[in-house]
Amino acid sequence: MTDRLGELTAAGVAVWLDDLSRVRLSSGNLDQLRREKHLVGVTTNPTIFAKALSDAGEYNWQLRDLATRGVTVDEAVRMLTTYDVRWACDVMRPAYDASGGIDGRVSIEVDPRLAYQTEQTVAEAKALWWLVDRPNLFIKIPATEAGLPAITAALAEGISVNVTLIFGLERYSQVMEAFLAGLEQAKANGHDLSTIASVASFFVSRVDTEVDKRLDKLGAAPEIAALKGKAAIANARLAYERYCEVFSSARWQALADAGAHPQRPLWASTSTKNPDYRDVVYVEELIAPGTVNTMPEPVITAFADHGEVRGDTVTDAYADARQVFDGLASVGIDFDDVVDTLEREGVAKFEASWLELLDGVRKSLEAAAQGSGQPNQAARESAEAAAQAGGNA
Repeated sequence: MTDRLGELTAAGVAVWLDDLSRVRLSSGNLDQLRREKHLVGVTTNPTIFAKALSDAGEYNWQLRDLATRGVTVDEAVRMLTTYDVRWACDVMRPAYDASGGIDGRVSIEVDPRLAYQTEQTVAEAKALWWLVDRPNLFIKIPATEAGLPAITAALAEGISVNVTLIFGLERYSQVMEAFLAGLEQAKANGHDLSTIASVASFFVSRVDTEVDKRLDKLGAAPEIAALKGKAAIANARLAYERYCEVFSSARWQALADAGAHPQRPLWASTSTKNPDYRDVVYVEELIAPGTVNTMPEPVITAFADHGEVRGDTVTDAYADARQVFDGLASVGIDFDDVVDTLEREGVAKFEASWLELLDGVRKSLEAAAQGSGQPNQAARESAEAAAQAGGNA
C-alpha cells in the first residue's frame, strides 16, 4: 500500500491534527495516529474544546471535584483544558524528542476575549505556560495588532508561540518581525534559543469562502468563475515566498547561528468548505519544505486514502499566484477588506465559542454540584451552539 502521509512527511510537510478530546487521549487514538499516521503535532481552539467537553464522560470526575471545590467557571475551564493539553504533550513527547524539539507540539489558546489586549494576553500566556509545564507546548496568540507585541514579549520570556488567525501577507510580515524581535530579546535575556519554537498559522479555506462569496455577487462571467477557489492557495503560496525571503536574511542567520529554529508556516483551516472542491486540495497544493499542515482527522484519513504528493507545489507557482490576485483586483475584489473582515470574524467566532464553552462548563458544574451524575449532559446544547458560533476552522 502507498504510504501517502509518509510521502507528505518526506516532502517536508509536518502532519498535525486539528482536534483534541479526552476520549481521543484515553482511548489511545492520539497515540495511534502518532505511531501509524505520521502525526507529529496537535492544535486546538475553543470550538474543539466545547465539543470535547460535551461528548465525553471522562470529564465527569473532574467536574465533580471542581464543583466540590467551588472554583469559578473560568478556572474550571482552564483546569479541564490544560489537563487534556498536558496529557497530549506527554503523548506527543516521542515526536518532540525525535525531531530535536521541532515537532511533537500541542497548542492551547489564550482566552480569545483578550485578542485586543496586549498585557493581558502576555500575562495569560505566562500562566498557561506555567500551568501546563511541558517543553513541547505552544501558546496560541492571535495575530491582531495588539497580539503582535504580545508575541514578541512571550517569546522574549522563552515561551514557544503558535501565532494564529493570520489571513493576509502584510500581517504575516508583521508576525515574522514580531518573531525575530522576540528571539533577539530572548537571546539578550539569556534564554537558550534552541528550546524556543514557533509556527505562524496562516488560515486557508476561510479565504476562499469569503472571496467566493464576493465573486458570486459579481455574476457568472467566465473571468469571474475562473477565479473561484483560487485565492486561498495563491495567498498561502505568496506567504511562503515571504517566509523564504525573511529566513534567508542576515538578521535571521545571526539568530540561527545562536541555535534558533525558524518560525514555520502552518497551514490552518485546511478542510474544504465547498463540496465542489477536492477534499484534500489544501494539502496537495501547499506542499513545501519546512511547513506544517494541521488537519481534522477526516482530512488526514482522506489524504491517506487518495492524496497525491507531486513534490513541491508552492515555490514554482508564485507567478501564477500573483496572476490570481491581479484577476481579483481586475473584477473589483478588495483583498485588504477581505483580510480585515476575516480577522474580525475569526476573533468574534472564537470569542463566541469561548463564551459557549464557559456556559457549558457552568451548567456542568451546577449539575455536578446537584449530584445529577451526568454533568456533561447539561453542556451539550451549549457545545452545539459553540460549534455554530465558531464554525469549522
